[in-house]
Amino acid sequence: MTTERHPLRVALSMLTLVPGRTGGGETYARELVRALGRLGTVEVTTFVSHAAAGFSSGVTERVVAGVTGGASTPGRVWTRAQAGVIRRGGIRRAQAEFDVVHAPFTVAVPPAPRGVPLVPTLHDLQHLDLPQFFSRTMIAYRKYFYERTARNAAAVITDSEFTKDRIVQHLGLEPERVFVAHLGVDTSAMTPNFGERRNFLLYPANAAAHKNHARLVEGVGMLHEQDPTLRLVLTGGALDSLGPLPAWVDVRGRVSAEELQSLYRHARALVFPSLYEGFGLPPLEAMASGCPVVSSNAASLPEICGDAAVFFDPRDPSDLARAVTEAASRSSDLQRRGLERVGQFSWDRCAAVHEQAYRFAANAGHP
Repeated sequence: MTTERHPLRVALSMLTLVPGRTGGGETYARELVRALGRLGTVEVTTFVSHAAAGFSSGVTERVVAGVTGGASTPGRVWTRAQAGVIRRGGIRRAQAEFDVVHAPFTVAVPPAPRGVPLVPTLHDLQHLDLPQFFSRTMIAYRKYFYERTARNAAAVITDSEFTKDRIVQHLGLEPERVFVAHLGVDTSAMTPNFGERRNFLLYPANAAAHKNHARLVEGVGMLHEQDPTLRLVLTGGALDSLGPLPAWVDVRGRVSAEELQSLYRHARALVFPSLYEGFGLPPLEAMASGCPVVSSNAASLPEICGDAAVFFDPRDPSDLARAVTEAASRSSDLQRRGLERVGQFSWDRCAAVHEQAYRFAANAGHP
């Protein structure tokens, strides 16, 4: 579908969103909506369920009656069924008026109307790179909804050059159809601390196999033997699934944004041992808070952290301990580099790349 109208009319399909349940994906959607609203060249309308009513700041929001939303895989499937059976016709008729449908959570619910280009955001292809961490059901879900959606899309948005390379390699998409929009950090909401820091290490992450909590605890345990006052603070969802942990591990669970920012400001370092990230916001959030970063060298993390982190092999606990020790000796240098690095990532830049992808899609693949 080709359009010459300005501003470009974009429908954001976000019916599966449940605030407080989708982690970094929720941060991405919230900040993207705000940044698109500031652009002035894109007219955005979000489609959300009652669970996400009021989520869309600065743009038009349409709350779809009869659709409850769902962050889990079963919840997303049920949301698709509700949207398809209860409100499919009405939603698709409403979205037919737009130039582009964007699915920030990859899957458009219901599918975009015929003749309206679809642009999904594909955050990672972890199920193809690390299939051992996924159930058969989840792999089947991702193959059908993620891979099929991306192959049929007019353009695809992703978070990193790393993930773009995986999309091109695994799915065979033409590179010009894949747009890299690095995520941003709202540095105005964070106050960096260059003063005294406390003797704890921080890891904010939901419990999942690729988040690598077991090796983190093992590596920090080596440091704790040398310094019994050292503690490890874990935040995030489902942490009770990790099982028994040493007494020096402080499990906070889900915390408010204010509490997380306080932890960033006071931690000795952020330690990020993830085996796989399509982007990885916590290292940048830590940098914006003046917190030294110790990061896994896997997937997109070297691309995102640049020269502002000490890297380690996430499968080697002794290398993690070595990196934390090095970071302690380079604290001031890492703080300076971190603030410089995080300045390169803004939500306005992210939104500008989204607009490029929308216009590419709206003009049938011609920028």
